[in-house]
Amino acid sequence: MSEGDSRLGFETRAIHVGQRPDPRTGAVIPPIYATSTFAQDGVGGLREGEYEYSRTRNPTRTALEECLASLEGGRHALAFPSGMAASDVALRTMLRPGDHVVIPDDAYGGTFRLVDKVLKLWGIEHTPVHQADLAAVRAAIRPNTKVIWVETPTNPLLAISDLAGLAQIAAEVGARLVVDNTFATPYLQSPLGLGADVVLHSTTKYLGGHSDVVGGALITSDDELNEQFAFLRNASGSVPGPFDAWLTLRGVKTLAVRMERHSDNAERIVEALLGHPRVERVYYPGLREHPGHEIAAKQMRRFGGMVSFTVAGGEQAALDVTARTKLFILAESLGGVESLIEHPHKMTHASVAGSELEVPDNLIRLSVGIEDGTDLVQDLLQALA
Repeated sequence: MSEGDSRLGFETRAIHVGQRPDPRTGAVIPPIYATSTFAQDGVGGLREGEYEYSRTRNPTRTALEECLASLEGGRHALAFPSGMAASDVALRTMLRPGDHVVIPDDAYGGTFRLVDKVLKLWGIEHTPVHQADLAAVRAAIRPNTKVIWVETPTNPLLAISDLAGLAQIAAEVGARLVVDNTFATPYLQSPLGLGADVVLHSTTKYLGGHSDVVGGALITSDDELNEQFAFLRNASGSVPGPFDAWLTLRGVKTLAVRMERHSDNAERIVEALLGHPRVERVYYPGLREHPGHEIAAKQMRRFGGMVSFTVAGGEQAALDVTARTKLFILAESLGGVESLIEHPHKMTHASVAGSELEVPDNLIRLSVGIEDGTDLVQDLLQALA
C-alpha cells in the first residue's frame, strides 16, 4: 500500500487500489489472466520482473492482493483457494513439531479440525481458552507457545476479544498474534492497527459477498513472514485461479455498503428476537448486555451481520425453526447477500462434538443478508410461531 493510497477512504480503496485501467485497452475492470505461463524476454527476463508461472504470480491475483493489503492496512497480502488453505499455510509456517498454539474455546469447526485432527499428528499442541478473558489467555501460555489464534467475533457464539490486550500478551511471550477477521471484515475492524501480526480471511464470506466463490487470504506487514507464507504457498500449490480472484475482487468493491446493510438488518433481527417467548438467549455484540460490548464498540465500526440465538425446547425445536423459514436459506457458510440459517451443532460445528468446544444443540446461527429488513423479521417470527 502506497502512502497516497493510505490517505484515501475505505470505499475508494476498495474500488481503485490494484485496479487501474488496463494500459493496453483502457478496460476499467482488471482482466482475467487465464494463463498458466508467461513469455520471457530472454532467459530470466520476466515481465514486470515477476510473472513466470501462474502458481507463483498471476496479474489478476496480484490485483486482489494489492487491494486486500490496502483495506487491512498491511504491506502484503496473499490469496488462497480457501480460508482453510490460508489457515494451513499460516500455521505450518509459524509452527514446528513441539510448538503450542492457543485457540478460542468456540473456534470455527474447520479451524479446530485442522489443529486437533491434522496438526496434532504433526506434534503441534493446542489449548482452547475463552479469549475474552485476558487472564485466562495468560494462564494458557506455555514456554513453547508460538501462536495465539483469535477470532473476534467468534464463530458461532460471537464472543469478543480485546485485540490490543492480546497483542500485548503475544509481544511479551514472543508469540505471533493471528486474527481471523472473517466475521468483522476490514470495514468493521482493523486488527493490524491494534497490534496483530497476521490477519486471515475466508474471502468466501463477506469479502466475496455473493456466495459464488471460495477463497482465503493472509495479510501482514512483516516482510520476512510474508516471504515464508509465499514460499509455502508456492511450494504446496495452494493458489486460487484467476477467475476466483476476479470474482472476489468484484465483491470487495461493494463491501462497505453491504456491511452497512448487513448490520442494519442484523440489528432489526436482534430487536425482534429479544423478549420472544421461544428465544432463550440472543448472541450479538451490539447488545449492551453482551459481555464484550464495550470492547467491540471500541475496536469495531459496527457490530456486523451475524446473529446467534438459542430456542426453548432443545435440539428438535431448533431444527424445526431452521426448517420453517422461507427467506432464510438452510445452508452452511455466511456473508453473502442472501440470508442463511443453520444449526451449528449438526452443521458447521459438527467436528467439535464431544470436545470442550461443543456448541449448544439448541443454537441457531443467522447470516443476515441485505434483503428488506421487514421481510426478514417476519420470516423469522413465523418460523418461531
